[in-house]
Amino acid sequence: MYRSRFRIGCLAVLAAVLVIGGCADSAGEQPADGPGLTGGWSTAGCEFLRLPEQMAVAGVAMPVTPAKLQAAMDRIDTAGRAEFSASFAGLEVDQENTRAIVHRVPSAAFDEFIRRAAQDTCIIVRDAPHSAVDLAVWHDRVLADLAYWTHNGIRIVSVGARHDGAGVEIGTQDLAKARTELPARYGPDAPLLFLQEAPVRPLTNPTATPRND
Repeated sequence: MYRSRFRIGCLAVLAAVLVIGGCADSAGEQPADGPGLTGGWSTAGCEFLRLPEQMAVAGVAMPVTPAKLQAAMDRIDTAGRAEFSASFAGLEVDQENTRAIVHRVPSAAFDEFIRRAAQDTCIIVRDAPHSAVDLAVWHDRVLADLAYWTHNGIRIVSVGARHDGAGVEIGTQDLAKARTELPARYGPDAPLLFLQEAPVRPLTNPTATPRND
């Protein structure tokens, strides 16, 4: 359910963020409880209309995840990381549509678990090219090579495995060079995605109190 992304400054810092978004259904998704091993499908709970839940924060209505949906997500996330790690890529919540989206490498056993774990909540299941475990290997290889890349003139600002299993995102100030040299080192099939990023700029005395001399 969480997406890990390293932001590279003076130190590599791990940041786990809950992915929240309104993701539209893919055209190829099968109807509720469709049996296919590949292609998107949705649980039976998606047949029912549910209004989003909200809570007031400082007078502003903010979306929240319903308790039953959160419990289903927790069950899927826990089992995905333990029993189905070869398949599980990531999980996100779509609060606007009161549903969760599971990304997984196609697996009949994991799909059956998701059906049971969902109960009457709405879970959308989508194909992923790589599991979270697979991407973690590439993620850690790039992190271990940060000094090497800096020495070779490629400034990597961030490294993060995508929760949808698409690959490992490499944020760099040297995009063209990274696109050539990283695949040359790790192989053309390495699941690396490259993004142009600006350098990290630390704040200047962000908590300083003005002096009254």
